[in-house]
Amino acid sequence: MTKRLLTATDLKVSFFTREGENQAVRGVSFHIDAGETVGIVGESGSGKSVTAKALMGLIPPPGKVLQGDITFDGKSIAKLSDKEWRKLRGNRIAMVFQDPMTALNPVQRIGDQMAEVIQRHRGLKPKAAIAEAIEMLRQVGITEPERRVRQYPHEFSGGMRQRVMIAMALSCQPELLIADEPTTALDVTIQAQILDLLKELKERSQTAVALITHDLGVVAQVCSRVVVMYGGMVMEEGPVEQIFYSPQHPYTQGLLRSLPKPDKGSKERLVPIDGTPPNLLDPPPGCPFMERCPHAMSKCAALPPVTEVSPGHRSLCWLTVEKEGGNHE
Repeated sequence: MTKRLLTATDLKVSFFTREGENQAVRGVSFHIDAGETVGIVGESGSGKSVTAKALMGLIPPPGKVLQGDITFDGKSIAKLSDKEWRKLRGNRIAMVFQDPMTALNPVQRIGDQMAEVIQRHRGLKPKAAIAEAIEMLRQVGITEPERRVRQYPHEFSGGMRQRVMIAMALSCQPELLIADEPTTALDVTIQAQILDLLKELKERSQTAVALITHDLGVVAQVCSRVVVMYGGMVMEEGPVEQIFYSPQHPYTQGLLRSLPKPDKGSKERLVPIDGTPPNLLDPPPGCPFMERCPHAMSKCAALPPVTEVSPGHRSLCWLTVEKEGGNHE
């Protein structure tokens, strides 16, 4: 039986700004099993990155986790002290950020940065930590790692810096790797290499991966399950095949329509989703997608229950409620 590694339950995160309360994450629930790769998708402002930071205990002021629980390996981690978080973060749960240039120290050699992390979490002596850093760079496909550990971040290309970040995150052998848009700033060829690397490393180490992205094409390549977010909420969740071939929520359907299909050639017309995301300073009480939805009904002004379409495939939509005849949670 697969081990449940992480569960987020009814997670709510707000940022208290001068303009008011920005309700970035509003009742998000999902899980990640040991060794699986889960894609968390949605357009900018949907709450993906804030959810990822909440899972790492990294919500900065004026942000605050207002409600909900996060359990990791059966233990609640939502209210850990800073000291407890430091023990867990980087060690058992690691994160690869969107922009490696801001995550790496520009005036410190790559090897020293990696060795510092390895020494802190694994207790290795400096010489052994550098040797481990060299081995990790080799594992992520960086040539001449013995020379590269002595270089600075500016001497690496964007794709190489992202490989360094992945090597650093994996150097402590975490059980869960959270990758926040790890391929966004990279060209298509390098993006494919990084995705192949994540797949290969996951298979080799059995690390679970939460891949945060706005790109469903990326999800199709590497994920087994998908969580679709919009307006700070989970719209749909399910196995990749079901989400791609039998999407239930109009938002998921819209995302898929705006995705180029290689088999259709360049003549196919992409269909954008009209309108703009909701203002989370004053979010709608009902379905956040109502204003942009081609199927909107008057009842969408109230939030529908989460409906189970098939085992593990759930949707937050009145259309699904009607279709499934009230088979909701």
